[in-house]
Amino acid sequence: MDNNDFCKMQNWYPALSGNAFPTSFLKLQPEEVEALADGALDGPIAYNVITRLRLPMHYIPGNCFVSVDTCAPTDTERFKLKRGAVYSPESAWNFLALSAKIREAAAKKEVSNICMRPFRRMNQTREFRLFIYKGELSAMSQYWLTRHFRRLEGIKNKIWEQVNEFFDEISWNLPAETFVMDIYITSTSKILIVDLNPWGGETDPLLLGHWDRDWSNKKKLVMMPPPTKIFGDVNVSF
Repeated sequence: MDNNDFCKMQNWYPALSGNAFPTSFLKLQPEEVEALADGALDGPIAYNVITRLRLPMHYIPGNCFVSVDTCAPTDTERFKLKRGAVYSPESAWNFLALSAKIREAAAKKEVSNICMRPFRRMNQTREFRLFIYKGELSAMSQYWLTRHFRRLEGIKNKIWEQVNEFFDEISWNLPAETFVMDIYITSTSKILIVDLNPWGGETDPLLLGHWDRDWSNKKKLVMMPPPTKIFGDVNVSF
């Protein structure tokens, strides 16, 4: 097994399913992975996958969010417009096949499953990235770097404490000592695991800036700073 295979959803989900969104898996055959890598939107192979998607998607109420076991199609127009919500098996396959991220992962033979879960319109202020280093929760970053979330400012210490309690509860069951975990905190304060990512490499350190740092020095929750206000007379020349 590859050193980072624990990040594939089908590998970590059985142990951590009680702390994650309910998810179903569809195993892909080698020729189906190749069709995904080619971005095939139709043809007998694509049709076969679409047919097999019907049953698991039937048991998911409402809209569905689909990904593969190593990444999600967050680079697509559908994700920008609808956050990735799909209803039909045809839309699910097209959503994946139109993603450059998914096609690249499939071409590298890093894809073996399609993953399906109920779609949830997640509040960006509730998504975070955890940095777990040598078995310890070292740091935490705001996930969406679009702006400063003022509503989090007064409760960031409480969030850090809550996440530490969550980490203590699940630490015995984690698949590795050093990796990155994306989480979502629901409106009822339940913490759900969204994804696991390998340490370093192409994984974005977000507000931690870079991987070459002393991770034994905990940074708690790091957030985007508020916008700078300038007072007084300001002369600007171009």
